[in-house]
Amino acid sequence: MFDLTDKVALVTGGGRGLGRAIALALARQGADVAVNFRGNAEAAGEAVTEIRSIGRAAIAIQGDTSAGREACEAIVKAALDQFGKVDILVNNAGITRDNLIMRMDAEEWESVIDTNLGGPFWMTRAIARPMLKAHWGRIINMSSVAGRMGNVGQANYASAKAGLIGLTKSVARELASRGITCNAIAPGLIETELTADIPQAARDLVINSTPLGYVGSVDDVAAAAVYFASDEARYITGQVLGVDGGMMMGS
Repeated sequence: MFDLTDKVALVTGGGRGLGRAIALALARQGADVAVNFRGNAEAAGEAVTEIRSIGRAAIAIQGDTSAGREACEAIVKAALDQFGKVDILVNNAGITRDNLIMRMDAEEWESVIDTNLGGPFWMTRAIARPMLKAHWGRIINMSSVAGRMGNVGQANYASAKAGLIGLTKSVARELASRGITCNAIAPGLIETELTADIPQAARDLVINSTPLGYVGSVDDVAAAAVYFASDEARYITGQVLGVDGGMMMGS
């Protein structure tokens, strides 16, 4: 068990799926949580209610992280206005727009890059100054095995997630002297709304290439996020942790 008492976390895309699991896991360890959402206010509200039922403070913050600097600064400001600080940033918001590269159009490319890479950049930029002043911070980026090995039909998604690894390492180097760590988590196949529509044949291929032989859960990933957010991980920065059942073992 990790003690996050008196810490404040901001989780983008925190209303559903993986983001919600991370938000709840952080709250269970004592953190107050700002749940960012883009469009599903009902899901974000349910997440906030569940966090409050644990005994932690929580708010929902509407905002589209793909919209750039001003939108991300507004999300961070709302969290700061409510809680006075943000100790932990989890850049989780992400989308897919899968297509073969010869068929991928500009909207499919740009929307994924703007959400999955642009969003984390602008959120990190917005949170950096308050964390620098506090001389403490945890930034956790949700990458993917696709960003480490590529994937057919996901040139946009894999590019964004690979870029996020580069961003993680650069931020880790820039902010380390002020006690701020930045790490990435690279999940394999995890049961979420995002992966629910994967055809069974494709699912079986992934499972067969996973040494542990089964699909992971959102709680597996949330546990890694809680660890990175804790003081126990204070000497770990610029790292990519594969929560993938061994899929990327040795790479």
